[in-house]
Amino acid sequence: MASTAAVPFWRSAGMTYITYSNICANLVRNCLKDPYKSEAISREKVHFSVTKWADGKPQKPTIRSDSPEE
Repeated sequence: MASTAAVPFWRSAGMTYITYSNICANLVRNCLKDPYKSEAISREKVHFSVTKWADGKPQKPTIRSDSPEE
């Protein structure tokens, strides 16, 4: 039986919680004044490693950087 409990508004809008929290974080960062705004934007950058697999063995990992201004 389906629950009749209230659904969070972000879910009823068709968003995931991650999408909703990213939108909120961007709004807060844009409301900040300098120097806090530039510090918050610099923390937003993400670095991650991607490793491809071939024949059941990992290949050399690639370090990637993903940031909104790129």
